[in-house]
Amino acid sequence: MKKITSILLFAVGLALCSALFALDQKPTTKTEHVMFTGSDLKWGDAPPSLPAGAKLAVLSGDPGKEGMFAIRLQMPAGYKIPAHTHPTDEIVTVISGTCSFGMAPKYDDAAAKEMPAGAFVVLPSGMQHFAGSKAGCVVQVQSMGPFQVVYVNPADDPRGAKK
Repeated sequence: MKKITSILLFAVGLALCSALFALDQKPTTKTEHVMFTGSDLKWGDAPPSLPAGAKLAVLSGDPGKEGMFAIRLQMPAGYKIPAHTHPTDEIVTVISGTCSFGMAPKYDDAAAKEMPAGAFVVLPSGMQHFAGSKAGCVVQVQSMGPFQVVYVNPADDPRGAKK
């Protein structure tokens, strides 16, 4: 009986030490509650990987780092993103306005499908696609970072455009 009691006390002590050690460690990932209203969003210029004129707000995560993120992209009237791919799946929800999407190696209005507010689009990694808006829209994009835009035609990449 004494042997069982000793083993039990040792196990409880070990568990307690492990728990105290775990409490002393910093978490490797940040977990926090996030809630936004539309007026809370902080809009800035979209990154140089997208054509000039769009605005972007980060909702969650960091598109430039590993891990899940969510952003909103505000496209002005007449905005077009040439055909491109991503190394990760892209999930897009149209929040307001109408956004056109097409799956092809070149931007083609005839091949585009107009998606109204509330529409949901899943673009698998590597799929050649393009997007734009005739009258302006806001879309929400969710994906895994680091987020990359690889243009099908390198000449379409705004990062290479002369300023």
